[in-house]
Amino acid sequence: MAGANAAQMRHFLADTYLSFVYWTVLTSLGLCIWYFPLWHMGISGYEVALLSNISPVVLGVPFIRRVIRRHRAIAAVLGLVGVAAYAIANPTQRLLAVAVGSAGVSLSLGAALYTDKVQGTGRLERDIQAWEAGLLVSIAVRMLFQTNNPVWPTMNETNGGWNKTGLALGVLAVLDVVTRKSDAMAEVHEAKKHDLSPGDSTATKRQAAWVPAALGFGGLLFALHSMYSDSAIIGRWSWDGYPATGPQPVPWGGLVITAMAAGFSVGHRADLATGMLWWGVASANAALITLVSGWPGFAGGLALGFYLGTVTRSILRVVALCPPGRTLFAGMLWYNILVLGHVWVVAYEFVPGGPLLRERTWLIVAATMLSLYAGVRAARASLVSRPVNARDGPDSPVARTLRHRARSVFWVAVVAGWAAMAVRLPAATRTPVPFHPEQRLITSAIWTVHFDLDNDMWLAENRIIEAVRDLQVDVMGFLESDTERIIMGGRDWTQRVAEELSYYVDYGPSPRKHTWGCAMISKFPIKNSTHHLLPSPVGELACAIHATLDVHGRDVDVIVSHNGQEENPLDRKLQTTELARIMRESQNPFIFTGYVVTKPHAKNYKILFDGGRIHDIDPTDSDRWCQYIGYRGVKRVGYARVSRGTITDTEIQVGKFAVPEPNEDISAWLPSYQRVKESHYAPEYHFPTVFRGKGVRGHFYHVFKEPRYFE
Repeated sequence: MAGANAAQMRHFLADTYLSFVYWTVLTSLGLCIWYFPLWHMGISGYEVALLSNISPVVLGVPFIRRVIRRHRAIAAVLGLVGVAAYAIANPTQRLLAVAVGSAGVSLSLGAALYTDKVQGTGRLERDIQAWEAGLLVSIAVRMLFQTNNPVWPTMNETNGGWNKTGLALGVLAVLDVVTRKSDAMAEVHEAKKHDLSPGDSTATKRQAAWVPAALGFGGLLFALHSMYSDSAIIGRWSWDGYPATGPQPVPWGGLVITAMAAGFSVGHRADLATGMLWWGVASANAALITLVSGWPGFAGGLALGFYLGTVTRSILRVVALCPPGRTLFAGMLWYNILVLGHVWVVAYEFVPGGPLLRERTWLIVAATMLSLYAGVRAARASLVSRPVNARDGPDSPVARTLRHRARSVFWVAVVAGWAAMAVRLPAATRTPVPFHPEQRLITSAIWTVHFDLDNDMWLAENRIIEAVRDLQVDVMGFLESDTERIIMGGRDWTQRVAEELSYYVDYGPSPRKHTWGCAMISKFPIKNSTHHLLPSPVGELACAIHATLDVHGRDVDVIVSHNGQEENPLDRKLQTTELARIMRESQNPFIFTGYVVTKPHAKNYKILFDGGRIHDIDPTDSDRWCQYIGYRGVKRVGYARVSRGTITDTEIQVGKFAVPEPNEDISAWLPSYQRVKESHYAPEYHFPTVFRGKGVRGHFYHVFKEPRYFE
């Protein structure tokens, strides 16, 4: 008996790991697809790879269904192709490999739901519980690796990937699937002895309504992926700046995995999970996380996550009662439609029909909840309203044994997640120290980082961290920074930068605010920050952070902003006018770092600098178009432009300033544009020498070939 229990636990752990592979490939597919429209600035054609997940449609073909039933390892091996894709350097070929992996993991899930529904064996329950456990393991791993999955095909040994380890564990899990065939046949034989064969069981004769079941499955998968595949997502949804009115990802991300595990742990109670009152409560909480910031919104997100955990088993069980090919095809197709809608709400300027979903995340959430309504209604009709054989009911010995085994894995994952939070907490709460407090310096920079995805489709935060560290910046604005979406991997790379380099971080406008993101890190305490959605009547929604920092005992205001595209002159004019108003009305010293899209001394340039009452850091620099730095009430020391390397398509601009004493008034001070040699200043005022000449890692002083210093 002990040996049998150990074997069953081994099988469950193997299935859990293959489920981890499922969530790994699912969450990486959108990220790899995104690389191509990002560089094409619009639909690229590679988006068709999203349809790789409709592979379960082949289960509608009897011959293929028989092959998959007898050789389940085929689908599992195809899934591992998505993990092995990291070994392919070429982005197009790597995406193709990930698409093959996506087809494999989707087919594997479909095969499990179809082939393991023999009553009395508990195999379907085990498969569903392993799928749930795999999600929790994925979340826990990402909590440890600062929201990245170390097995993603965008990771490698140079940026923190554990791809070889992940692939090796996957091979072991597949070998377990191959060698357990005799166990499966024994279970089916035992079930047949009790007149519970697939052809005779009462449950499998039921024909559940496959259309609502498919809609429920698609809505469930989308909700889990878009909001709960990482512990930081709903925290960032509820983020609204400083003073913080909501949770920080560390340690409160631990509540997310706890809520999910709690929901999964009671998911066997289909009578409660599929109740309409429970769905109504969940819908109210979905509205809360969609519309409300701070702790109330986050609490709504936790409650919604718990709800999704409770209904997962019921929805997957009713899907198993439906024709496999058409049901999973329709379910995955609906999931893909929701994913596209999730993209359309922010990318509306670049896609057909975009204005229909412009800034309408609420509509996507509503469609998701209505899909879940359809799914739970179908589940209630098939699983609750009709009698269930005692050997297959939730109170049967087999079911209780399976629940105990699954819950042990669920809660081990939760403990691991909280342990990861405890490991990261000291770095996340460490008090940052400015670089040159004795000289009262503030070094401020701006960089458009292309969503932390480099020119060769690898995650770039390792090199971003190295560049920020070497530049010794006190305050830095990052543009195109919001990665808490399916197409960006649903991750928060700013956490890692802040923890490893010891910065305060403002993530910027919430993902539900429909911008491409602007974030800020600071060595100085952030006393207050306001997130602005700038006027954008025509094009993409522009964003800005207006923050007040405690800089050496004096309040200094900083703006980080990203204006719209060249094609929308009205948007750019209105956005620049609004930025100028914010700066003009502030009484504090001011540093502007933003993406303006204008030529020096053109109309919008004058609106910004003259209308905002700020000075250009170097008005003689005529080779600018996007990024600009301006200032007022601080003394400019120097200015540098650093090449981008292969991280993005935009350079880094850096300015050094000296902040007056708290009681010193320099509002009437006018800057001199007389340049001086570096030796004019003490070494503490100098820009780093590491970027001179050929520089380091592809970053070097360019345009002027060296920093510029001013009196």
